[in-house]
Amino acid sequence: MDKNTLIGFLLIGVVLVAFSWFNRPTPEQIEAQRHYQDSIAKIEYAQQMDLVREAQREAFVKDSLENLPDSVRASLLRQDFGVFANVMTGTETYTTLQNDVLELRVSNKGGRICYARLKEFDNYKGEPLVLFDENSSSLTFNLVTAASQVLSTDELYFTPVKGDDPNQLIMRLQVENGRHLDFTYTLEPGSYRVGYRIQGTGLNGLLTPSTNALDIAWTQDIHQQEKGRMFEDRYVNLSYKYMADDVEHLSETKSDSEKISNRLRWIGYKDMFFSTVLISEEGFEATTLDSKSYAAGEVLKQFKTNTSVAFDLRGEKPTELSYYFGPNKFALLKSFDKGVDSDLQLDLEKLVPLGWGIFRWVNQYFVIPLFDFLGKFIPNYGLLIFLLTVIVKLILYPLTYKSYISSAKMRVLRPQVEEINAKYPGQDQALERQKATMELYSRAGASPLSGCLPLLLQMPILIALFMFFPSAIELRHESFLWANDLSTYDAIVSWETYIPIITPYFGNHISLFCLLMTITNIIYTKYNMDMTNTGQQQMPGMKLMMYLMPLMFLVFFNQYASGLTYYYFISMLISIVQTLIFRFTINEEKLLAKLEANKRKPMKKSGLMKRLEEAQRMQEEQLKKQQEARHRNRR
Repeated sequence: MDKNTLIGFLLIGVVLVAFSWFNRPTPEQIEAQRHYQDSIAKIEYAQQMDLVREAQREAFVKDSLENLPDSVRASLLRQDFGVFANVMTGTETYTTLQNDVLELRVSNKGGRICYARLKEFDNYKGEPLVLFDENSSSLTFNLVTAASQVLSTDELYFTPVKGDDPNQLIMRLQVENGRHLDFTYTLEPGSYRVGYRIQGTGLNGLLTPSTNALDIAWTQDIHQQEKGRMFEDRYVNLSYKYMADDVEHLSETKSDSEKISNRLRWIGYKDMFFSTVLISEEGFEATTLDSKSYAAGEVLKQFKTNTSVAFDLRGEKPTELSYYFGPNKFALLKSFDKGVDSDLQLDLEKLVPLGWGIFRWVNQYFVIPLFDFLGKFIPNYGLLIFLLTVIVKLILYPLTYKSYISSAKMRVLRPQVEEINAKYPGQDQALERQKATMELYSRAGASPLSGCLPLLLQMPILIALFMFFPSAIELRHESFLWANDLSTYDAIVSWETYIPIITPYFGNHISLFCLLMTITNIIYTKYNMDMTNTGQQQMPGMKLMMYLMPLMFLVFFNQYASGLTYYYFISMLISIVQTLIFRFTINEEKLLAKLEANKRKPMKKSGLMKRLEEAQRMQEEQLKKQQEARHRNRR
């Protein structure tokens, strides 16, 4: 090996060592990677524990001890489950914990809440509104014994203990010699929120010494509560909030799943108007979320969660959890964060779908406060929506007026535009015709785009209201005129037969408010097209498209809340009345005279107009070059 080769290898070695040194991970990166690997390991461990628990359950059922003598049964249980033998058998009983708004049943088998009913609500059949019962839900914790056995709390029998607090229930897993595990539930009067505390006493030596967390498996079916199954299903999702971060959710439209290594503050099983939320003060870790959709039947979706919470084996620090069983009412959910630091807030109000960004702000700071204020004085929600619509139209009046004036300017200039069209006929003079028309508008002080800006400025309020009405629980089961429930469709014609294409998208009914909205929309479209005809050539099929839009709205909104279509119907009627008032109160002869006077003034070109003229000039030059090129080719 010559000298140069040796030097080359040495330099390569130096480069590799330097590269490794400068690119080595920082202690923070090493810790983050370790935390990530631990989280993944916890998820995989929880899945393995589910398989082990299921195998143990099957073996226990297979080797049923029911027919054996008591002494033999006790001996076998002691042999298999040690000190936990005395809690492996029993008779399932239920203890009721309730207040004036909520009724809960707690089973001694598993010590879990197995039934939740909201007393102030009922479902679309008029039956009590039950969020879940023992057949549609389960929540279990995995306990790993010192002998490495995996016990599931849903197979263990707890003992109800009544304390001094009448609002509290303790479910105790009594092992032996005073050693036990307590699930403590606290329900205050008038509250939808349930305190849930887990604390062990003397569990050292009974559970594996490495126990520092409890694995949770939580499953719940979401049953149909509203009349329109298809519409309700759009609002059912599994939501979750990151610690000190935003709220996310799984897909509403299809089955979905997610593995999350970051800590979560709460996990919510959300229906259209009601939710079951499990909240942790310190957060859930190593979480797997799963959502399964059903195309038909009373069950809309099934939600599953596998996660873990911190647990102090010595019993010095309890595991603090809580439940929320209640309505998705914005003001109620927002009240839980009153006086709470921003980084500790629950943000449960984000369970209410009010849109994103500016649309949610409009709802949160304008629509909802106004709606709640009017609700204090107007008990009839049909009249309330009418008054709300009038107020919104009054607020938008300046923009509506400006848009009408813009279209009126275009209308009074129509004869002059038609003269320009006659002067420059044909496609070959299209550029000259367009240039002359734009010059006319510029000199007169009119613009085809000036009427669009006011309409765009109205969109945040219109879209916000589109999001608000279907999610407003206040409209639920509130009647007005022929609509029995403003939170769902108001069918005047219904049928049972499944019709391909029609049934999946339109439904098996016709909603009257939606039909009235469509008719007024067609009338307004026709009148507005006649009023805004500027004499310029339109794209082929544009007129037909304008009439098809209201018909598309009929299909789209037929299954929406009648409160929303009623709002659109009233809004469209007011728009028609406003247009007629503008039409007969604005003197178009004076408006034309004003435009003619503008022509005689020195014309100041805006930056936008200069750019349009420059673009038009470049287009003309390009077209001229193309024509010269074609002329040379003919030679």
